[in-house]
Parts: sequence; structure tokens; C-alpha cells
Amino acid sequence: MTAVAAEEAPHRPARGSGGGGRTAWGTVRTVLRLHRTGLLGWAAVVLALSGWLVWLTEIAVEEERAAWEACERAGQDLCDMTIGWVGYSESLGWVGLLISYCFLAVAAFAGGALIGRELENGTARLAWAQGITPARWLTAKLAVPALALSAGVTVLTLVYRWAWGAHRALTDNGWMGDDAYLSRGPAGLAYVLCALALGVLTALVLRRALPALAVSVAASGLFSFVVARYRGSFWPAVTRTSAADAVDYPDNAWELENGVLVRGRRTPDVDYWNCDGTVAEARRCLDDLGVTGYYTTYHPESHYWPIQLVETGVVLSVAALATAAAFLLLRRRTATASAA
Repeated sequence: MTAVAAEEAPHRPARGSGGGGRTAWGTVRTVLRLHRTGLLGWAAVVLALSGWLVWLTEIAVEEERAAWEACERAGQDLCDMTIGWVGYSESLGWVGLLISYCFLAVAAFAGGALIGRELENGTARLAWAQGITPARWLTAKLAVPALALSAGVTVLTLVYRWAWGAHRALTDNGWMGDDAYLSRGPAGLAYVLCALALGVLTALVLRRALPALAVSVAASGLFSFVVARYRGSFWPAVTRTSAADAVDYPDNAWELENGVLVRGRRTPDVDYWNCDGTVAEARRCLDDLGVTGYYTTYHPESHYWPIQLVETGVVLSVAALATAAAFLLLRRRTATASAA
């Protein structure tokens, strides 16, 4: 057996090591000790964002509301946009964006510090040589951050849901916006766990910290982008038609598509906006195009939870596949090293 193979080969626990339970707890303690800075940093982020939301909702909003009411009493226009939406709404939106896309930082941590660095500098092989099996090592590496991240994201999601719904009149953050969609439901946590799994898998493939960090972030971002492109098809949308004028649909709906009916068929790319002039001229133009009505396809706000749950299932399925692939890859490499 070569020296490298001997380093990578898994070993059985030494006699008197205290059994599987205490060895497993020792592995968890090792992970906590090695990554205590990252865990403390994550706890600080959760506390800071939660405190920011509480301050916005309970303290800062009162000043915003008073300024808005004074603006309306003075008879000024656009008070909601110049007072509430610029201050409270903008701050709330920034917090929502940080919560929604924190999975990118998780991917960087998982690919770089959590797995990639230990494979690159040899500390993983050292742990395996001291009686910790590769499977148990990887389980601890996944379980400890997953528990910490799940607890933190759950707290942030609950606090943000409370803050987002507390003063809806002062905010223009829609339910399908980038800042409010992921940060108010379980899909945000699913992306965090998926980023963790993708980062670990990438690090096992590349075995270098910096390349794994970059590829993990890119893969997680690309995956979220692709899922967002198909988000509107996760649940059947509502389509309304009108023969006389443009379709009237709820103000808070998420519009997917609109267009005209050409001889009864939906046609989104007909340029009917150029049919202007007098009513008779516009009607004649529409008749020449074959327009017989209008349609709009949208999701009402009641579709938020069905879309959220379907997306959560999709993302968690990818996370499970990435986790299984990571264990299979580690098992194959350590088995090959043992046979060499």
C-alpha cells in the first residue's frame, strides 16, 4: 500500500475508544471546535437581522407613519412612495434579500472551509486514521451545520413574516418579490440545505478549497435561477378573458402573461398597442389584426403556499440527491484507496 493510500484508507476505531456513541459525539465536538468561528458568526448574523427587523417594525415605523400622516394632512401627492416606500419598505426589502440569498454564503462555506480546506490540507485523512470512519466524518460535517442553519433560518423566517405583515400599507414589497418570496416560507430553508449539500459534493469532487468555493457558489446560484424561471408553472395559474377591454385582475396578483385573443386563440405577441386614434380607428385596427378579446394569466396571492411547497419539495429532492452522491463518492474513493 502506498503512503497516500495509507493516509486515505479508513481505519477501524481503536480498542478502548469508548464505542460508537462516544466516538460519534467526539466527531461532533471536533466539528464544533473547528468551525466555532463560523457558527458564532452565523449566530451573530441571525441576531443582527432579527434585531434589525424588530427595530424597523416597532420603532422606526412610528416615525415613518407620522411623516406619512403629516404628508397626507398637507394634501401632498404620492405620500406612500415618498415617505413609506423609500424608508421602511426599502430597509425591509434589504433584510429580505439578505435572508433570501444567504444560501450563497452557505455554499461558499461548505465548499471552502467545511470540506475543501480539510481535504486540501490533509486533516480529513488524519481524522480517518484516528478511528473515525469517512462516513461518520461526513455525517458530522453535514449534520452540525445543517442543524445550526435550520435553527437560524427558521428564526429569521418567522421574524420576517411577522415584520412583513405588520405594516403592509407602508411597503410595496409584493408577495412574489425577490425579497419576500423566499424569506417568508420553507423554500428559503430548502435552498440553504441544498447549498450545503452542493458545496460538500463540489468539495469532494475538486478537493481544493478555493475552486470548490467558487464552483459551489456558481452552482447554487445557477440552480436557484433555473428554478425561479419555472416557478410560475409549479401550480396551475388563473386565466381571465374579456371581450371588451383589458382584463381586470387583483392588484396583488403575480402576472405571468397577457395578450389578445385572435379569433379565440391566445396570442401574446400581437402588437395591438399601436391601435390608437379615435375609437372607430382603434376598433378597425383591432379587427384587421383579428383581435376578438383580451386575456391575462396570473397567480393570486392565495397561490403562495402551493407554489412554496412544490418548490420546497423540488429543492429538497436535489439536496437529497447531492447528499447521496457525496456519500457514494467518498465511499468509492476510500474503498479504492484501501484496495490499492
